[in-house]
Amino acid sequence: MMSPGQTTYLYTFAIPGRREISFPVVLNERSEYVNSDLAAPPLWAGLEHHRCPPCSLDCQTHPFCPVARNISALVAAFKDIVSHTACTVTCNSTERIVSKQTAVQNGLASILGLLMATSGCPTMDFFRPLARFHLPFASVDEATFRIAAIYMLKRFFSEQNEDRKLFSATDIKEHFRRVKQVNSGILRRIRDVSDFDADKNALITLNSLAEILEMEIDTRLESLHYLFK
Repeated sequence: MMSPGQTTYLYTFAIPGRREISFPVVLNERSEYVNSDLAAPPLWAGLEHHRCPPCSLDCQTHPFCPVARNISALVAAFKDIVSHTACTVTCNSTERIVSKQTAVQNGLASILGLLMATSGCPTMDFFRPLARFHLPFASVDEATFRIAAIYMLKRFFSEQNEDRKLFSATDIKEHFRRVKQVNSGILRRIRDVSDFDADKNALITLNSLAEILEMEIDTRLESLHYLFK
C-alpha cells in the first residue's frame, strides 16, 4: 500500500561541452509542486500577462500565473540553449532511474508537463494525480493510456457523475481544448524572455500531444482497443 509523502524527481541534463544542468521537482503528499525558489517571480509570470482564456483565478488572490511562476527558474536555466541540442537526460526518483539520449526539448517537455500538472492551475489540475506515477519520456501510446485511465478514474470517484457514463468524448475534448489554450498562453509568455527555442519547442511538443490525444478521443480510443480483445 502506498503511503502519502513527499516525492522528488531529479532531472539532470548532460550536454556535451557544457556543465550539467540539474532541476529537481519536489511534490508534496497531494502531488503539488513545492517551489523552493525564493526569488521574486519575473514580470512575465504576472497573472494578467498573456492571461489564458480559460483562467478562472482572481488576480487579487493570485497575482501570478501558477504555471508561469513555477516554470520561471526552468526557463531561466535553458533560455540560451537550442532545442535540438543532443544530450543525455536522466530522471532520478525513489522508485527508479530513467535515462535517455535525446534532444534538450524532449527532456524539457517531460519536466514542463510535470510542473504544469502540479502547479495549481485549475485547467491543468486534471493531470495532477498522474504526477504521483510520473513516467518520463512517455510515448504517445503510453500518454493516451494514462490520460484515458485518469479521466475515467476521476469520473468514477466523482459523486456528481454516479449516474452518468464513465466515458464522455464531449467532456474530455472540451478539456483538451482548454489545455491547448493554456499551452499557447504559456508559450506567449516564454517568447517574451527566451532568445533560443528549447522551452518554446518543448511546449509545442506538449501541444502536439494534446492534438493527437484529441484525435484518439474522436476514434473512441480505438488504438487501445486491441489490448482488451
